Amino acid sequence: MKSFSRILALTTLTALVSTSVRAEDVKAGDLVITQAWTRATPNGAKIGGGYLTIENKGTTPDRLVSGSGDVAGKIEVHEMSMDNGVMKMRALDKGLTIEPGKTVKLAPGGYHLMMFDLKNPLKQGDKVPVTLEFEKAGKVSVSLDVQAVGAQAPGGSDHSGHGDHSGHMDMKKM
Repeated sequence: MKSFSRILALTTLTALVSTSVRAEDVKAGDLVITQAWTRATPNGAKIGGGYLTIENKGTTPDRLVSGSGDVAGKIEVHEMSMDNGVMKMRALDKGLTIEPGKTVKLAPGGYHLMMFDLKNPLKQGDKVPVTLEFEKAGKVSVSLDVQAVGAQAPGGSDHSGHGDHSGHMDMKKM
């Protein structure tokens, strides 16, 4: 019976940890923003990308409409896609919708924040404060963790930026 009680307690704890908001996550209205990061840039680079995951825990859609920050002259929401074998990038002038109960991942090769006219190089290990603006949740401050120049995912993991890793638990942070 003791084994069963321990298993039940561990299962309950695991469920609580995997569904709760971590300290480094940002909650804004019904949205939870996680894994905010960017790549380091070489000296003289004038553009950079920002990446993050947005989960809508509510019952109505919200929309990421823009971004801003002292790091860049302008921050736009962009999408990269393939069109007849050609990679195309475009600004999402109407923003990016996050449907209720869904998670949207901004990652290399897909949706991302495009930072124009960088004021300084982004250096690995730094944190870059930016403000995201949502249609319903309003203005939200997040900090992008600067990863290595060629990083494909936050924290040195090499996920390709595809799939939902929201249930991933990092035991080192517990």
